[in-house]
Amino acid sequence: MEKLIFATAGIPLCTKPRSYKNAFEDLISMNLGGLEIEFVHGVKMSEANVNEVIEFAGVNNIVLTAHAPFYVNLNSKEPEKTLASIERIIETARMAKKLEIYSIVFHAAYNMEMSQENVYKKVRAGFDKIMEVVYKEDIKTFVRPETTGKPTQWGDLSEVIKISKEFEQVLPCIDFSHLYARTVGGYNTYDDFCRILETIGNELGDFALQNFHAHIAGIEFSAKGEKKHLNLDEASFNYKDLLKALKHFSIKGVVVCESPNIEEDAMLLSRYYNSL
Repeated sequence: MEKLIFATAGIPLCTKPRSYKNAFEDLISMNLGGLEIEFVHGVKMSEANVNEVIEFAGVNNIVLTAHAPFYVNLNSKEPEKTLASIERIIETARMAKKLEIYSIVFHAAYNMEMSQENVYKKVRAGFDKIMEVVYKEDIKTFVRPETTGKPTQWGDLSEVIKISKEFEQVLPCIDFSHLYARTVGGYNTYDDFCRILETIGNELGDFALQNFHAHIAGIEFSAKGEKKHLNLDEASFNYKDLLKALKHFSIKGVVVCESPNIEEDAMLLSRYYNSL
């Protein structure tokens, strides 16, 4: 990746009629360069939409990412649900190949009151199956477990780094707002953000910093972690110092804005970053 791209989580709210062609044109007019396709309830896209994305994303120089369906748990106590989760991620990867998507992200697992070691074994076993298909079918997208917003979920910083060491093409998606929420207000200063980036660089190499994928949003949390996403101006998340840290480390890749107002905060992030 040649620079840091700012993207919306889904088609911008302002896009009318709601088509990918119109979304890409709107993103360009807003000086944004990416869109994360949200496969919330399943990897479903009409052939017409597939063709539209293929035709117009490249023409408009839009970087595409994708979020796998939300119901994924590689640590389910029910084997059929684990297998279904693996299949949902594989389906997302196959769609990524078709649409030339930069990377796919997902919440990998719930801890289910199991030991950290046992959860990791289950998650690792799921990745074995996923990546076997990715390699066999020559799918070039990055496969990214996301840092999650609650301690009951698998996916703290150390866990997503550890799994990324195990496989080619696996890198973390760093949701900075989730890290802030799951630590009940930790990870919210310039030095905190620099330590995260330094850790990733030390553990995964400069390649991970030059092919980055992050999520940012305002967020509300309780003692149990994430409650809901907020617009940035409604939250205490310190996005300005985060952007300063990203600039300092010359991070390249994609930052996806997941605030409820989608494109408004994406533009806010882009403007502030480019002003630094």
